[in-house]
Amino acid sequence: MPLILVLAMYASFEVASSSGAYGVEIEAGAFKKTLTASKDAVAMCDERFVSSIQKAGLKTIAIPAEEAAKSLDAIPTYIINLRKLGANRRTPLLAVGGGIVQDVAAFCAAIYMRGLSWTYIPTTLLGMADSCIGGKSSINVGEYKNIVGTFLPPQKILIDPDLAATLSPEQIIAGLCEAAKICFCRGPKEFQAYMKIAPTLTMDERAITEIITTSLLAKKWFIETDEYDRKERLLLNFGHTFGHALEGATHFRVSHGIAVGLGMLCALAFGRRLGRSYEGALLQSVRDMESHIDKLLQQHPTLPKQLAGVEVSEVLDRFAADKKHTSDHFSIVMVNASGAAVLENLSKTDATRAPLGDAIADVLKCYA
Repeated sequence: MPLILVLAMYASFEVASSSGAYGVEIEAGAFKKTLTASKDAVAMCDERFVSSIQKAGLKTIAIPAEEAAKSLDAIPTYIINLRKLGANRRTPLLAVGGGIVQDVAAFCAAIYMRGLSWTYIPTTLLGMADSCIGGKSSINVGEYKNIVGTFLPPQKILIDPDLAATLSPEQIIAGLCEAAKICFCRGPKEFQAYMKIAPTLTMDERAITEIITTSLLAKKWFIETDEYDRKERLLLNFGHTFGHALEGATHFRVSHGIAVGLGMLCALAFGRRLGRSYEGALLQSVRDMESHIDKLLQQHPTLPKQLAGVEVSEVLDRFAADKKHTSDHFSIVMVNASGAAVLENLSKTDATRAPLGDAIADVLKCYA
């Protein structure tokens, strides 16, 4: 079993994968330290970090932190820029940014000259606490979100909690929604450990480090058990099927992590519309999770504006187009009577579609 070292302000562990184990280090100041030691790298980075990375002497490719940047249409430009900067198969690639930069960099690393080794420095809480491990890239094609991609883990992941101080309340909420989801899907013990840290928008660096470590160690189990998304890891899609539909219906005014938080609440509302009850002592974690996500979303400064004008019918149309469904069934991660996240296949009938629409409406009226 890989060594897991967790100190008050530092954590280090490895994630096993079929292409070899890769390391994760969580340490304040890791960003500046890495730039100093990466002179030969080409950095694919969020536009906000171009100046500081260039000052450190690295070649850069700027990537806008917007959904259009991770489209298949945009990829050739990044590939051409890598070539113009002289990148070859031995050139280390450094990715600096949130989930969009990670998706683009991971995809390019997998296909450029049949593969580059890459290192990732996530700059959003969502990236730090969730997407940085697992090795997946997800690229949009036309109106279809995340429909192509690859599996190529980075050689190393370096997480600098200091970067969280630069984030907006919306970005903190987005990251906490995903961290809560991971820990809840792993089980009551992990979710209680997450809640014990008392995650809030005003957490100090120590709490942020604990949130990141707790979330990633919970996700590590899913990745090592089911690296290629065939069974257990699919549970991490909790909130995503609804969430992706909400993202698209708002034309991406609502960011991914926020949409996942809303999607988790939609899944619970849908369960209730199907006659399920989440009361009782054994389901306390479900109610705690629901309350936690609700409190986070209530603090989102512009969520009502972002959801204004969203039509339930459009959300439903986008929900139905999700790539995870089969021809006859909706494939949705739900919460069962024991309070566990489970993958369910529900027939595509009016008896399913009607409560789906009602559940989406229930959630929208709370925040729009």
